[in-house]
Amino acid sequence: MAGAADGKAMSEDLETAARAAAAALNAGRGTAADCTTLGWYRAVSGDHAGAAALFERALQINPREVEAMVGLAGLHRAAGRLRDAALQCDAALAISPGHPEAWLERAYVMAAGGVMDEARRCYGEVLAHAPEHTRPRGAAHAGLAAIAARDGEAEAGRHHARAALAADPANTGAISALATIELEAGEAQAARALVEPALAWLPQPSPERMELLHTLGDACNRLRDTDAAFAAYSRAKQDFAAIHAATFAGRPPHREFIDAVAAGLTAMDVSDLPQPLPGDAHPHIFVLGYPRSGNTLLENVLASLPGTAAIEEMPTLREADLAFLAEPGGLARFAALDDAALAPYRSAYWQRAGQALGRDPAGATLVDMDPLKSIRLPLIARLFPSAKVLLVRRDPRDVVWSCFRTSFALSNAAMDFTTLEGTARHYDALMRLTEVALARLPLTVLEVPYHRMVQDFDAMTREICEIAGLAWTEDLKRFDRTARARGVSTASARQVRRGLFDGTRQWEPYAAYLEPVMPILQPWIEKLGYAS
Repeated sequence: MAGAADGKAMSEDLETAARAAAAALNAGRGTAADCTTLGWYRAVSGDHAGAAALFERALQINPREVEAMVGLAGLHRAAGRLRDAALQCDAALAISPGHPEAWLERAYVMAAGGVMDEARRCYGEVLAHAPEHTRPRGAAHAGLAAIAARDGEAEAGRHHARAALAADPANTGAISALATIELEAGEAQAARALVEPALAWLPQPSPERMELLHTLGDACNRLRDTDAAFAAYSRAKQDFAAIHAATFAGRPPHREFIDAVAAGLTAMDVSDLPQPLPGDAHPHIFVLGYPRSGNTLLENVLASLPGTAAIEEMPTLREADLAFLAEPGGLARFAALDDAALAPYRSAYWQRAGQALGRDPAGATLVDMDPLKSIRLPLIARLFPSAKVLLVRRDPRDVVWSCFRTSFALSNAAMDFTTLEGTARHYDALMRLTEVALARLPLTVLEVPYHRMVQDFDAMTREICEIAGLAWTEDLKRFDRTARARGVSTASARQVRRGLFDGTRQWEPYAAYLEPVMPILQPWIEKLGYAS
């Protein structure tokens, strides 16, 4: 468990305190504080289930045990349960509004969820409340350095990284932020020199080591040291798999879920599905495809137009997902419902869209960007027959290589991306589902090739605006400013912020590593027109 538990791990006294706490509990005179102390020890030792039980026991003894709430928040975050983590942080802060560790954990939760403005605010609260020369202050500076580096704010990033390193010279988050800033400045060798020594301090898989390995991979890639880059990316993915192994134990690969949806769609009665309706005054647009295909670029291009409102990878279809995709036979039940029975699911969608935007989406052209919502095309076709679908396409080799080398937040799909074969098979599964959806569902679709977007921007965006019912303006070319102003929470943040960037053919230096998965990808390379 990263975050607050890291600070506990740094304490030489934790093991001694844990022994004393265990003795007190065994003697029947343990307190909530004893449960919490032993819980932290279990957490940093990797026994998350044991830690959770002790934190819960602490709260049964004393419902106001803030340290136990912070501990539970960290465990929830490590397992990807970000809402539960945030609720624990909020409960802790309601009791102790100036608690630095609670603010720090809340910052980690917000950063994990891509809510960077709120993460920045929470780190600021840590600095406001934590005494000088304490671990939370250094950790907050490191977090602010990471956000600044991600957003291209080199001066602020260096300031916060230096403050973090002054408190703890071994703060790997600060080192990674500095290395990222060097990479942005074109100093790949300097970035590599920062990261490689720091890796020696981290002998075991951890989020910190994983981050350093991704940064090392990027530095080696810039230096055209492809073997070292591939080795670093591979180790980073191995760390991701190891860190989250317990969470995903016993779960099938995400691609099997996609295959099940495809089977359900193949069997689904689509004869009575509503046909696309005439264009609305304010159209509804889904930007779909596959991760690392250019979806974030297209989203920010569209968000640059007046009157649009864009949502970035939010679970807007969650209620329909749970009702019709989570269980076998769900799509058959979905197809049998009349319009009145579907109304609550449409309402839930618009409510979630409003929550994501922070305002009522009525009156705006809603752009819902989420490449993995391609899995939800059967839901989209029935719930929103007038919606336009922009399906972003990219060379499958570039897509699979980019997914493998990219550091993703925890999700079901991200576990499939921990090997090249897993990535390729996941891609193949979603492409097969997409083909079934395009063949069977009454959708208004425009395929948007990534290479045309970056190489013939004006012509491609005019086509997009025509099908989407939007007026083309020069504002579309200022998408980089849009990205900086609204913030980007996906893994494409740095690329989109730089402006138009031709990311084609990045797979070529790694062709030898991709060779084992070419039999999986070759049919899609040919079908999508990338064979030549």
